[in-house]
Amino acid sequence: MKKDFLSIKDLTRDEIFNLFEEANYLRKLLKEGKSFYPLKGKTLGMIFRKPSTRTRLSFEVGMYQLGGHPIFLSLPQLQLKRGETIEDTAKVLSLYIDAIMIRTFDHQEVIRFAKAATIPVINGLTDLLHPCQALSDYYTIWRKKKNLKKIKWVYVGDVNNVCNSLILGASILGVNLFISHPPEYKPNEEIISQARESKEAKITFVKDPLEAVKEADIIYTDVWTSMGKEKEEKDRRSIFKDYQVNLNLVKKAKEDVIIMHCLPAHRGEEITDEVIDGKKSIVFEQAENRLHLQKALLVKLLGSKIS
Repeated sequence: MKKDFLSIKDLTRDEIFNLFEEANYLRKLLKEGKSFYPLKGKTLGMIFRKPSTRTRLSFEVGMYQLGGHPIFLSLPQLQLKRGETIEDTAKVLSLYIDAIMIRTFDHQEVIRFAKAATIPVINGLTDLLHPCQALSDYYTIWRKKKNLKKIKWVYVGDVNNVCNSLILGASILGVNLFISHPPEYKPNEEIISQARESKEAKITFVKDPLEAVKEADIIYTDVWTSMGKEKEEKDRRSIFKDYQVNLNLVKKAKEDVIIMHCLPAHRGEEITDEVIDGKKSIVFEQAENRLHLQKALLVKLLGSKIS
């Protein structure tokens, strides 16, 4: 039976930690220069309605390193542009390739695609969720802290698709997640409801970011204006100005606090140069780990064992 990855909730706690271990194994092989081709003869199609740097490169390079073949499918290259339904597209692609990664706006489009497809479907990002990013972020911190239940993770800024996926992930892994956001931009109630269905959920909302980051082990932020929200950019800059991750805010956290940002960053807005380029920042390690974690995910979904 095929398995999709549309939300981090599609995985159990044990499956997540298994992926972390397998990502470490794949990382080790790559660093040692050892070839490993469990996906030889497999093909990954990648549909993009939104532009991408990290998502495209990490999946494309990852599939190649595993011995498979990635195919980049931009909207002008597909009949979707001319009105073919997402269901018909999913059924046809299922005849030719082994898996699909789709990056789009409407989360329902990914759900519809997965329902119609007979091959694994991966959510590469929607306006609601970004599960690949959150999963690799938790992998990044797991490598450093191991016991995720003992850390205070603070997200500062817009409660967007990345934050939604971090919330769902925290509810599975038992992470003590604090979120500080302007009251004008409220979190998605359905996401909060889903998260609180879990006995592991420890989600706390704190209006004042300076209060939220006290004793924080991790401070995480993202852009104030996500793709598709550009018309709100001027208003958001004004409303979010007190939620900038700067040196003053970082000083309120633990001395060894870790700074995270999923990139791309709007330097001088949600985060300052001094912080993102500082010794506490691991943002580029985060970006690298997209590759390792997603390789493990591809192997899992395409039905091969790593080790």
